[in-house]
Amino acid sequence: MPRFLSLVLLLAAFSVQAEVRHINNNELKQLIADGIPVIDIRTAPEWRQTGVVEGSHLITFFDEKGRFDLNTWLAELSKVAGKEQAFILICRSGNRTGRISQFLDEKLGYTQVINVKKGIRDWIKTGNPVARIKL
Repeated sequence: MPRFLSLVLLLAAFSVQAEVRHINNNELKQLIADGIPVIDIRTAPEWRQTGVVEGSHLITFFDEKGRFDLNTWLAELSKVAGKEQAFILICRSGNRTGRISQFLDEKLGYTQVINVKKGIRDWIKTGNPVARIKL
């Protein structure tokens, strides 16, 4: 009986932690159509340079010097999605959002984090539209 109980507890622990979902452009298009919010974590100069995925929430994570204010960023994120709600993170290449996604999942308990694995650069490269912004 103790082995069975240990197994049940172990399985329960694994089911509590979700895994970050890494998506490509086709999946991104479908999730946008399904109403899942996109959060672009890049800086304002990056947004101006390339444009953004239409309808993205622009919430910078790292500033131009690599600094961040986690509490401020989480407060802005909470206006878009909670810990149990799906949301998509996008950056230039997927590197920053990959790290942030893992952190949100593993350390802060967000259960439906979705990362665009090749970022806005690949979105543009494959001919997808962007919205130009002026900040």
